[in-house]
Amino acid sequence: MEFSILRLGRGAKRRPLSSLFNVYRTPGPTAILLTAHGQLFTDMSTIQKDFDRIALVSPDGSLQNNHYHNFLLRQLPIDCRAALEIGCGKGEFSRRLTEKSQHVLALDLSPEMIRIARERSVDLPSIDFQIADVVSYDLPQEGFDCIATIATLHHLPLREIFLKMKAALKPGGVLLILDLFEPIKWHGHTRKWHGNPARDSENDRPSPDTSQTGRTNHNQLPSMCEGLIDTFLNAVAIPVSVSLRLIHHGRLLPSRAARDAWAAHERHDIYPTMKEVHALCAEILPGAKIKKHLLWRYSIIWKK
Repeated sequence: MEFSILRLGRGAKRRPLSSLFNVYRTPGPTAILLTAHGQLFTDMSTIQKDFDRIALVSPDGSLQNNHYHNFLLRQLPIDCRAALEIGCGKGEFSRRLTEKSQHVLALDLSPEMIRIARERSVDLPSIDFQIADVVSYDLPQEGFDCIATIATLHHLPLREIFLKMKAALKPGGVLLILDLFEPIKWHGHTRKWHGNPARDSENDRPSPDTSQTGRTNHNQLPSMCEGLIDTFLNAVAIPVSVSLRLIHHGRLLPSRAARDAWAAHERHDIYPTMKEVHALCAEILPGAKIKKHLLWRYSIIWKK
């Protein structure tokens, strides 16, 4: 893989990177990597530091991700001997995978996340937790009956990691992906929520395609309709997310330290659009079942 590094200074005038690549909003000032295929993603050392911090101050995990664990488990093959989870965090889903798989290899970039995952999984010797960057990790060819990844792929070079997961999956194996996407902006009002609002700046929001008369181009009408749907789903998702936290943890919001840690991380986050997800699947995972979910998530289910 070939990468370039872009550094965004605090005092520099920022031109929206979405205007250059038509894919992502501009993240906060940090080191950004650019793949040979034009995809932006955050430097892995920054991601590691973010999640080391989150591990220490956010004991609850992600309720938005956990909400879809049962949905993902229902997709596993009946005879699942070896499973891989990429970006296992504190091991919530890795432990659930042991209900269906004889052995689970669980990888995460954050030493703190892996430390906590091991502490919480001492009674499950079938899970092998390893500190690793999956981009450089040597996965066995056709080594897994199931590969799962939750809220991790948006940190990685998507095309490269799609190809790597495909190669590591056994024939008949199942790929399970749950991740976040960039909603289509409708008049710049779309927001996301991960316990606190995402920090989209007004300057980073793409504008509708307009002609010289100021009217919206009719070619953009499908995107406008999808943008309206995303805006509606966003409005519904916020109270649902808060309700889940109230039901499971008895409070409306995470602690101040957890909110600050997530807010700092969100300034580094870069999300793909659903259009990009569909295009990659058509190229690399033909026949994949792609679904947009509430709580700012999408899923991909693919059988090799």
